[in-house]
Amino acid sequence: MELKNIRNIAIIAHVDHGKTTLVDQMLKQTGVFRSNQQVAERVLDSHDQERERGITIVAKNFSIQYKGIKLNIIDTPGHTDFGGEVERTLKMAEGVLLLVDAYEGPMPQTRYVLQKALVYHLKPIVVINKIDRTDGRPNEVLDEIFDLFVELNADDDQLDFPVIYASAKDGYAKLDIEDESTNLTPLFEAIINHIPQPKANPNKPFQMLIHTLDYNDYVGRIGIGKITNGSIRPSSEVAWLKMNGESCNERIGEIYSFLGLGRKNVQEAFAGDIVAVTGIENIEIGDTLADINYPKPLPIVNIDEPTLSMIFSVNDSPFSGKDGKYVTSRNLRERLYRELSSNVSLRVHDTHSSDSFHVAGRGLLHLSVLIENMRREGYELQVSKPKIIYKEINGKKAEPIEFVLIDVPKEHDGQVISLLGSRRGEMLDMRKNNGRINFEFKLPSRGLVGLRLRLLSSTQGNAIMYHNFYEYEYFKGDIPHRTQGVLVSTSNGEVTSYALDALSDRGVMFVKPGDRVYEGMIVGEHCEQNDITVNVCRAKKATNIRSATGEKGIKLSPPRDLTLEMALEYIEDDELIEITPKTFRLRKILLNEHDRKRQKIASQTTR
Repeated sequence: MELKNIRNIAIIAHVDHGKTTLVDQMLKQTGVFRSNQQVAERVLDSHDQERERGITIVAKNFSIQYKGIKLNIIDTPGHTDFGGEVERTLKMAEGVLLLVDAYEGPMPQTRYVLQKALVYHLKPIVVINKIDRTDGRPNEVLDEIFDLFVELNADDDQLDFPVIYASAKDGYAKLDIEDESTNLTPLFEAIINHIPQPKANPNKPFQMLIHTLDYNDYVGRIGIGKITNGSIRPSSEVAWLKMNGESCNERIGEIYSFLGLGRKNVQEAFAGDIVAVTGIENIEIGDTLADINYPKPLPIVNIDEPTLSMIFSVNDSPFSGKDGKYVTSRNLRERLYRELSSNVSLRVHDTHSSDSFHVAGRGLLHLSVLIENMRREGYELQVSKPKIIYKEINGKKAEPIEFVLIDVPKEHDGQVISLLGSRRGEMLDMRKNNGRINFEFKLPSRGLVGLRLRLLSSTQGNAIMYHNFYEYEYFKGDIPHRTQGVLVSTSNGEVTSYALDALSDRGVMFVKPGDRVYEGMIVGEHCEQNDITVNVCRAKKATNIRSATGEKGIKLSPPRDLTLEMALEYIEDDELIEITPKTFRLRKILLNEHDRKRQKIASQTTR
């Protein structure tokens, strides 16, 4: 296939701006699906967590044909925590479709993914999506997008971007907001006319950089990337140049070109195309495959460093081994190190204990998705409170800073300013928009831990918050910890309604009648600042005396339902989260109350 008949383009957008919905329509309108074929919504969200959360977590490749031209499309995540997926897959593209909501405009993740695309000098096409919204403001959003391009130092060619107005849900696009349109033809034409041909040379010796990995039970590990130079045939011998500097000659197996949502076995693949190759068992992201007579590696994609770390350890609670299939340190170690082969933003290191591992990632969502995947696979583990990774700049301590956007009704603006001010936040901008206030802050990453819970509580659930990594700055000072104490169980057994009713004035419960608990498990939030121990298994003593109100039913408030991300934000340094395939529990590191008291006295003495 000639270079002029290929276009490689990535789709980038903020979370929930319609990227995956647009992909559905592109596939339907180019004949990938039969007219009578039943297709699920958001077909590219193939992982369970992607469908449940409504976000893209893993970058994916597919291709469509339009007027004899092959369009290789790369669907990228919209959340900065999965920025490693964005960074390595953008190198396969020559252009990007930047989707922006016609009402919300550019958001923090829009800034992040666009900045990466501009650094790689990719040609942008701006798609203002959801123009069918009654509250849409496409003209104002276009001005905001242009301002963002200027702020991110786009060059003159990038500033001269074409604009498409679209409704991904209804499947149409147009060049002018007043035009009539019933399909995505204007979008396809813009891709062909404005996205350049692949940056590749078919006449040079073969070179290909591995950008992503897949796995098949029959052929093993599959390397996916763009052929930068030359061509390749199945069963060819190639030079395998590893990231660590090692090299050897290997024979590849089959070669697959992307066709629709699937892959097609081909007898030769040429420069500019995105392909998948088999046959090299331990191939890794960042490795180069090259001509054996010209073994020159391609530049490795630089991935931003992690900003958050946690300790993953073996579950040692009284309930250990009851739910999980994989419970040993060997199982945990193998799973974490296996994750490194595809999760390029992750870092895993051994600790002084054989039962614990230091795991660092790009953010809370990045790590929580890994934990959730492990839980669903049958693993049991414990995780600690997330810790910020500090750096040293010019001999001074520096910490990661986040760019935070918060949207709240006008009556709650005071709570937002007060809450972020106490967490060392610096306001950058404040705009009124249809009775709501849009705040922009710079905030230490430490300040995000626990912020979402408190923000929703202080604004009666009306706040919307987005954030992404901004830069490292000098340490901003101390930030207050959780203000409320917790209720800690003193007994092992089953929670009773009688006990919860007696404790209803002590705080908010995390458990309900019938739940099993153990000593040292956190069962609720105390209404005061200190931790207290409680017996949630206490049963009413039976007597032979009848009471007029003895048979009256007990009415309990519903327990606070914490998600995994909320629990990670909630716990403190002396607490852990126990993860099992069926549930997760909050607990103290030291389960025995006397051990906790001794440790507290010892820590006060050392001060």
